[in-house]
Order: sequence, then C-alpha cells, then structure tokens
Amino acid sequence: MASPTVEVAIKNSCSKVGEGPHWDDTTQSLLYVDVIAHDVHRWNSVTGEDTKVHLKDTVGHVIPRRRGGYMVGLGRKLSLLEWETGTVTDIAEVDQETRNRVNDAKCDAKGRLWTGTMGAEVKPGVFEPAVGSLYSLDLDHTVKKWVSGIDLSNGFAWTEDNQTMFYIDSIPKKVYAFDYDLENGAISNQRTAVDLTSFDFDTDTYSVPDGMTIDTEGKLWVACFGAGAVFKFDPETGKTLQCVKIPAKQTTSVCWGGKNLDELYVTCGRLVKPEEYYLKEEPLAGSVFRVTGLGAKGRPANVFEDWDTGRIYNTETAVTDFNDVCLDVGVDGLEGKALTTYIVQSIQCDDSNVESRAKKQADGLQTAKKAEADRIAKKEEDDR
Repeated sequence: MASPTVEVAIKNSCSKVGEGPHWDDTTQSLLYVDVIAHDVHRWNSVTGEDTKVHLKDTVGHVIPRRRGGYMVGLGRKLSLLEWETGTVTDIAEVDQETRNRVNDAKCDAKGRLWTGTMGAEVKPGVFEPAVGSLYSLDLDHTVKKWVSGIDLSNGFAWTEDNQTMFYIDSIPKKVYAFDYDLENGAISNQRTAVDLTSFDFDTDTYSVPDGMTIDTEGKLWVACFGAGAVFKFDPETGKTLQCVKIPAKQTTSVCWGGKNLDELYVTCGRLVKPEEYYLKEEPLAGSVFRVTGLGAKGRPANVFEDWDTGRIYNTETAVTDFNDVCLDVGVDGLEGKALTTYIVQSIQCDDSNVESRAKKQADGLQTAKKAEADRIAKKEEDDR
C-alpha cells in the first residue's frame, strides 16, 4: 500500500466549517466554501493566492458553471454567482421547510446538479432529524425531489460508466448506491453500499461520514467528520481499504486535484468547541490539507450545465451574448456586430418540454444564422 504524505495546502482559511471542495482543472484552482461564515473561496495553486466572496446566507457548495460564473447553494436557494462583482442570481428554491438549508452538491456527466437539504441546528452539532430531501436541478432549472426523510444530506459520486450514483446521509452513517439513468437524470433501486453504523472510526469523538469522492478504479474516499480521517472503501464489498489520518478532527469533504488529479484535497471545520481549544489542541483546524503519494487518482470534476431560460434579448445584444445562447443548444455562433430582430424572435421559445424546446431553439438558431449570413452578403453586394 502506498505511503501518503499529508501537508497543509491552505492554513486556517476557514473560521467555521470548510466544505465542498471542487478542483477546477481549467485554472488549476481549488474552490471551497466556509458554510456558516457565508464565504466562497478560490485558491490558485500556482500563485498560492486564496481569495473569497462573502455572501448573505449559509453556502453549501460551489461548482463552476460552464457558461461562466459559479453555481452556489445559499440557504434553500440554488443561485448563480458572478465572482468579480459578487452578484447573485437565484434560479431555484428547494424544500418547503423554511428552517432547512442546502448542503453538499455535485453535477453528473450531463451537468445536472444533485444536492440535498438538512434540518436546522437545534443545539451545537445536533440537527432536526428526517426533514431533509434529495433533489436534482435539470438543465432548464427544473427541480425534482427524489428522496424525503433525509437526516443530513452529504456526499455524491458516480461510477465512470455513469450507471451508479453514490450518496451519503450522514446521521444513519450509510453510503447509499442507486442505479443511475444518465440520459433522464433518474435514480432507482436504492441500497446500502457502505454501512458505518458499527464502524470503528478509531477516535474518541462522535463521527459520521461526510463528503466523498471516487477514484479511477471505482473506490470511494470518504471524509469522516469527528474522526480526523479519510477512509477508502470498496463499494462492491463495503470493506475498508485504507485510512488516512488528518491533523484536524472535523474532516468534512474531499476532492481530487493537482495537474495529474492524484492529489487529495481535504477540507475541515472548527465548530462547537471554544476558540481557545482549537488554538491549543487543534491549531490546524479550519485548514485545507493536501494528501499525496496515495497511488490513486480521480477524474476531472463535472461542471454545472444549464440553458439560460430567463434572459431577454434585443436587437442590440452583443454577439458574445448570442454565442453563449448558441453554446446552450450546440450551435455555432454568428459573425457580426449585433443580432437582428429575426434572430431574437427565433430564440424565444416557451415549450415546456426540454427536448422539444432544445430542438426548436436549435432549428431557429440555424435558420437565424443563415438569415444573418444572407443579410451580410446583401449588404456587401449593396456596398459594391
């Protein structure tokens, strides 16, 4: 078995609870959140600079959006964040339980967002039980509820063939597996992949499974809150394969990162106990750790994909704006300085069926592209 090295990547960057690490391989940056402090962090692994945006509510996750910006979970809302301005645009709300909040999230290979909710903290470290749910957010911003009665929604992962989704509900101490239908974004056949109800976390602290990732061999890496450790499990057998100790007990989540995606990044928290305790007993609590030498690696993390269903376009809309729309439905952008009224009309489609709307938009944009090309050709001919 490989001998890992654990080091501090970002020291004491979180004042409350670091969570939701996501490696952006396009920028070699690590994204993560400080949930209760309402902060979203972005750490540049090349320069070592860690910047953050402060938001107005608890933030459960941050995931890059392919069209630009980031998908974040704020309170019970799923929102888009523009980093430079700090502008937040709400696109959906989940859960009718007003005391609940969104927690961890991941995107599938199609770019759908999967997330879940958890109950309010009734006292330090204790949450309202069985009031959370498991949700998905589709490309057209449609929200679907899949499972109710969740205690504390947490980690997600998918097998490389996208036929199985893994999901953690922390309080029952179980990693569940579902059959996964990637084309329709549907789950079925729930069963237990890893049962930690009688697991020896090798700690004197109450411990539960929290965030999770998967490696290229299909093995699960689970951060266990309270245990100060990340455990490697075989989801086929449920057996423990490895334990990586972290010098902070409240290990919350993990992701693969680095140029070769063979570095494991681990977030952690500093909750419940007084600050004096952490200064003396756990001085590295709230840091982000990097683990190397594991002999394992991950796959690039999926990003959030969606269609912009709410924008209104006019005849002076910039071409870069239109190119964004074209990307939504897989059509090449146009050359030219502005959109014609015909182009604008062609993309206004209120069909509620996702596939039907996509086809109508694509057909309309192709027609619009030809119309714009004809307009340019006629103008050039008139100029001659």
